[in-house]
Amino acid sequence: MERESAKLFRENHSRYIRPGSNYDLPIIGNLVSRATSSTFTLVGLCWDCVRTVLDRDLGKSLLKRSKTTVTARPEHSPMSVNQKQSYTVLPGLRLDEFQKRRSCLMESIYKLSSKDERIFNNNHLVVIPSSSKLYMSEKIPYVFRQNTDFLYLSGCLEPGSALVLSGAGGGHHTSTLFVRQKDVHAEMWDGPRTGTEGALELFGVDQSLPMQELGLFLKSFSKSHSKFMLWYDFTHPAEPEVHKTMQGFLANIINKVWESPKHLLHRLRLYKSPSEVALMHASCKVASEAIAVTIQDSHPGVTEHQLFARVDYECRMRGAETLAYPPVVAGGTRANIIHYISNNQVVQAGEMVLMDAGCEYHGYNSDITRTWPISGKFSSNQLELYEAVLSVQSDLIKRCSNFPSLDSLFYEMCDLLGHSLQQVGLLPRNLNKDQLSKAAYSYCPHHVSHYLGMDVHDTALIPRSIPLEPGMIITVEPGVYVSPKNQWAPPEFYGMGIRIEDDILITSEGPVVLTESCPKTVEQMEKLASLIPSVPTVSITHCM
Repeated sequence: MERESAKLFRENHSRYIRPGSNYDLPIIGNLVSRATSSTFTLVGLCWDCVRTVLDRDLGKSLLKRSKTTVTARPEHSPMSVNQKQSYTVLPGLRLDEFQKRRSCLMESIYKLSSKDERIFNNNHLVVIPSSSKLYMSEKIPYVFRQNTDFLYLSGCLEPGSALVLSGAGGGHHTSTLFVRQKDVHAEMWDGPRTGTEGALELFGVDQSLPMQELGLFLKSFSKSHSKFMLWYDFTHPAEPEVHKTMQGFLANIINKVWESPKHLLHRLRLYKSPSEVALMHASCKVASEAIAVTIQDSHPGVTEHQLFARVDYECRMRGAETLAYPPVVAGGTRANIIHYISNNQVVQAGEMVLMDAGCEYHGYNSDITRTWPISGKFSSNQLELYEAVLSVQSDLIKRCSNFPSLDSLFYEMCDLLGHSLQQVGLLPRNLNKDQLSKAAYSYCPHHVSHYLGMDVHDTALIPRSIPLEPGMIITVEPGVYVSPKNQWAPPEFYGMGIRIEDDILITSEGPVVLTESCPKTVEQMEKLASLIPSVPTVSITHCM
């Protein structure tokens, strides 16, 4: 996937990268990751600073060129229409895909407005803000992560931006991207900005304006359109300055009719395009390989934090920008804490490790859980419970070919898990169907699935009650957590926690397991966990 991105970039961006020329860092930054555009310094940026980026996304051939200093964008002629359509804005995602997404959103709005009397209107104004830069303390920022809906529609990685779509029911719309203006002093500290001129061509919008002109633009639009429907999410503001502008705008217009566009956006994001499927598959492959290596390098006496560091390292070394979420690395009884993220204890011989981890790869997330014996072999009780969970998960994945809803899948899990736990001896055999499902839920008190994509718990506004359809990607993650407080639990199983999770693409031909390369059979897990660690163990320094 990365080789394809590098090839596409070299073919379609020869005007930006020439031997002996300067490099356009906002564009290079946009190719790499959500946070990259804020990680470079404009003035005095040397070749070594971008060496790793170019090595990964542009190909090693570029590294043979002599050192140079990035100072400004080279002069170039405008791209043709065909060049623009094939232009890669983000790795694996071409410009025409972002343009299509914007058109689909507007078509969804037009379609909805023709049916819903409450929002019936011919004119529509859609405002989607970026995220803002947040600080953990004075001058120390958190890692920037772009507002997913804004990124989905624009491909822009910069903070302090906003996308505005305006149009009537005829199908045509105008896209305007508001970005921060170029600022030599600010860019010296925080990295280059695309600016209005660069944004116009880079993101394929109809026009680009300075961020401070958003209020004037909105005011002008309201004057020229006496009635219009405003689409903006007032309840969950993503960018404080944009939200302040929108509040002032709403207060000064007579026609106060507005609606959040998020439910329409989530409906679009629910179905993955071929390009998105390829990125999701790559994300799952990276995380699968990283977890496999982590299992291999685990051993009694290792700390959860070391396993955390290992899986993080392996994901990043395979091209992921970051982990998708704080991972769960739970040894022994701590696996009973479903969202355990302290990850600071030692894993003792004979215990199992439950690791729930995934990575973010060019904006798309994986989510995997594996449980393995730290000593290399399951005990008899551990084995019984592990095989029960694995069998339930296998059946649930097969049932995805019938396109159930996620809620239906959950009810099926309770039924399957209940019967499996009866066979193991964790539940009595005299329970009726309802009692059995409730008893199974006491061992697995979480849902068995969620949507997956640009966010880990993706498209949160889409209910889990709708039937699955081709193009959706979901997780399947049954688990069993044996607490001593559970009235049914035999003492010999106390403290055990097992979860197995895979990422599934729904197709018309049947479910496709995107995380298939991550080991999970008993034989695979025991073989990997029994191998001698390939990296020497680092001793931990303890305070006296």
